[in-house]
Amino acid sequence: MQSDFNSLDTKQNILIKGAQLNNLKNIDVALPRKQLIVITGLSGSGKSSLAFGTLFAEGQRRYVESLSSYARQFLGRLNKPKVDYIKGIAPAIAIEQKVNTVNARSTVGTSTEIYDYIKLLFARIGKTYSPISGIEVKKHSVTDVVNYIKTLNEGDRYLLLAPIKLEEGRTLENKLKVLLQQGFARILDNGETLRLDEIELVDDLGKELFIVIDRIVIRHDEDFYNRIADAIDIAFYEGKGQLFIENVADNSRIEFSNKFEADGITFLEPNVHLFSFNNPYGACPKCDGYGNTIGIDEDLVFGNTSLSVFDGAIFPWKGETMDYFRQQLVNNAYKFDFPIHKPFYELTDDQKNLLWTGNKYFTGLTDFFKELEEKSYKIQNRVMLSRYRGKTKCNLCNGRRLRAEANYVKIDNKSISDLVDLPIIKLIAFFQQLELNEYDQQVAKRLLVEINNRLQFLDQVGLNYLTLNRNSSTLSGGESQRINLATSLGSSLVGSMYILDEPSIGLHSKDSERLITVLNKLRDLGNTVIVVEHDEDIMKAADMIVDIGPEAGSFGGELVAQGTFNEILKADSLTGKYLSGRLEIEVPKKRRKYKNFVEVKGARENNLKNIDVVFPLDCLTVVTGVSGSGKSTLVKKILHPALQKELFGTGEKPGQFSSLAGSYKHIQSIEYVDQNPIGKSSRSNPISYIKAYDEIRDLFAKQNLSKIRNYQPKHFSYNVDGGRCEQCKGEGTVTIEMQFMADVHLECDACNGKRFKKEILEVQFDGHNINDILNLTVDDAITFFTKNDLTKIVNKIKPLQDVGLGYVKLGQSSSTLSGGEAQRIKLATFLTHGLTKEKVLFIFDEPTTGLHFHDIKKLLQSFNALIEKGHSVIVIEHNLDLIKCADYIVDIGPEGGENGGQLIAFGTPEEIVKNKNSETGKYLKEKL
Repeated sequence: MQSDFNSLDTKQNILIKGAQLNNLKNIDVALPRKQLIVITGLSGSGKSSLAFGTLFAEGQRRYVESLSSYARQFLGRLNKPKVDYIKGIAPAIAIEQKVNTVNARSTVGTSTEIYDYIKLLFARIGKTYSPISGIEVKKHSVTDVVNYIKTLNEGDRYLLLAPIKLEEGRTLENKLKVLLQQGFARILDNGETLRLDEIELVDDLGKELFIVIDRIVIRHDEDFYNRIADAIDIAFYEGKGQLFIENVADNSRIEFSNKFEADGITFLEPNVHLFSFNNPYGACPKCDGYGNTIGIDEDLVFGNTSLSVFDGAIFPWKGETMDYFRQQLVNNAYKFDFPIHKPFYELTDDQKNLLWTGNKYFTGLTDFFKELEEKSYKIQNRVMLSRYRGKTKCNLCNGRRLRAEANYVKIDNKSISDLVDLPIIKLIAFFQQLELNEYDQQVAKRLLVEINNRLQFLDQVGLNYLTLNRNSSTLSGGESQRINLATSLGSSLVGSMYILDEPSIGLHSKDSERLITVLNKLRDLGNTVIVVEHDEDIMKAADMIVDIGPEAGSFGGELVAQGTFNEILKADSLTGKYLSGRLEIEVPKKRRKYKNFVEVKGARENNLKNIDVVFPLDCLTVVTGVSGSGKSTLVKKILHPALQKELFGTGEKPGQFSSLAGSYKHIQSIEYVDQNPIGKSSRSNPISYIKAYDEIRDLFAKQNLSKIRNYQPKHFSYNVDGGRCEQCKGEGTVTIEMQFMADVHLECDACNGKRFKKEILEVQFDGHNINDILNLTVDDAITFFTKNDLTKIVNKIKPLQDVGLGYVKLGQSSSTLSGGEAQRIKLATFLTHGLTKEKVLFIFDEPTTGLHFHDIKKLLQSFNALIEKGHSVIVIEHNLDLIKCADYIVDIGPEGGENGGQLIAFGTPEEIVKNKNSETGKYLKEKL
């Protein structure tokens, strides 16, 4: 295919000629347009360099070239990707997996833009209902009054009246004079029409007076309607928003008002800002739209929800002095039928609310804390209050973020707050069953199409258990990425190039099938979908696979195979060998038995259904289940903080559970290894994180030139002044802030991206200066230092190679590392220090992210090395190749969200496969 590369049609193909970015070895690749293409290969083989660094960068550069000269004045320096040419490229959209750090107001609804459409829907067709009588609040326009007049019989006589309302400081006499001067002739007093110029004694007039704006004889023609419309306008003005039409024959009246009021309350008219919690007009005045405030934290007040009120579930009412309040409740409970022996978590919402509000028989918690605050001059009261203060749901908006008036507006009897609290699966049902009148249907038609489409996409990417009010910062990396994917799908572009970075992260095999449907849908719209991926199911579904290799780092960067799934099976690449079974991740001969374990009893945080779960120690335990089933809640929110508190007395507050049991006292420390970036600054890198940089700086400080110039180890650091480039402060790049667009990072022209001053770079060791060393990959560095007998440095770097990061550069900025790479660097750190005698419990959150089959094999060897040294490993995982090697599996499910949170199965992989209820078991069967 490559021989006639230049003759390929660019209408049918995207042609990449001579790609050389990072480790790519001058490769030519032709990607067919409008197809689903998977780019695969080992971690660090050059997949991302090809997909994001070359293809996406060029797509973006061309887009920027089309911008105004103002934006382009910065872009003369925007570097072109290292490639001879790219032809046939389409507008590019990249969806990368970033652990989103977002503002505290961002929710699933705002980040998918669904909330924006729902706001518009409520502003356009929402009906306001009075909270007092429940009647609909309406205001009338001139057209409404004219339409009423059109229904009256021709020839009938009517009076158009405006009530006389006195302005402050005005007398009635004064008012009537002004009306006469304005040209009005008559007023109506108690059913009698009086001429203004004949009124002598004002005191004789009644309390309720009307100006006769017009005497009407009904005719049905355009001239009449135009004349009457002007009169109605005047009547509204004179009556301060109120007018009456009176039938002369029977004195019956009909009132019209252009004020938005009912039951004596003036309501706010619905507009988009009323429903926006990011806008001061719509946000709840107490919590400013955040949904929570600093107050009395319910979780602290009811610290152990498995206790009953009788046994002391209410923590502040413990001890001799405060027990009075508990006794008061316990002794009187029979009078209002309150179950004092029921565990707190089993109480109904009304019963829980009663504990706060109290009644005539006992003081509620709200009044109890209010009393403490009133007497906060006493030190013990201040101590008591501080003990129970924390972030708590705002009690004014009940965590719903909007001002109360927004919830008077309803569609089909539901307010906007009711809708954002529904799981997406129920929200889809609501919008599909929504019945509107003809006018509203016309107004809402376009909005409903957008809302339904976007909700469907969220359902298809396996997120139907989320609610729109869910805070974005509480989502996992995989969930954030699938939300970005659903948002992009929602905009339904055609003829574009979508480049996705491992969308299968965090997806159970069951959900992967739905994701493939979504990717196919995107392709069938006429887009080219390029996915950087290791997932076998997605590879099977691809129209074409591009395999980059053969190894990683400097041994990668070549196009080793390209073709359909069946063609790749026969290829002589690592991917081909693993897919065809010529190479495999072996299933362990025997599973380790466990003596020690930790058991979490009564886990009921979020959607967990009060379950008891055993986690075996001193072996490899894997927690599985579909997305949103409650795995992270169980491990991250309960097991980790609860153990931390139990063993060391410190740490975050665990989620709701009853108690810990088991034999875990031998654990001397717990390491939670997640995918958050290593180091906060963009100067942090793998080699400084694993503490090997100190040795290298010492080595350079010992060279003769350093001694002559009196250079210390600090001169070879780019974190402190001395040797680093002054202009970019050792960053290697300078950031240009662009208005309305993402900032542009350009290479520093003082040091050409080398981070150090020229004179520092003159110090060399074996022909390499400090910048050359930092640009070596881990594999090359090990060869280099071994050749020079620097065993100490080699031993420190070696673990990076063991966890499959041989391709990473020593000085690579942490901001360019993926979540999976950051996690493996942390693992390498523990392997370097893992030779200690203390027993550690390691908890990993999806460590196979971004890993090829070959790298998973290496990862398993690292896990086994840790376990052989006496440590314990617990992993949250969806990858079947890792799951099949577990000693024990804890399977949570059966579904996500409300329908999850139950312990479905526990045991060895062989036992899980036999369990009919386990979704994981169904997919695991093939692997065993």
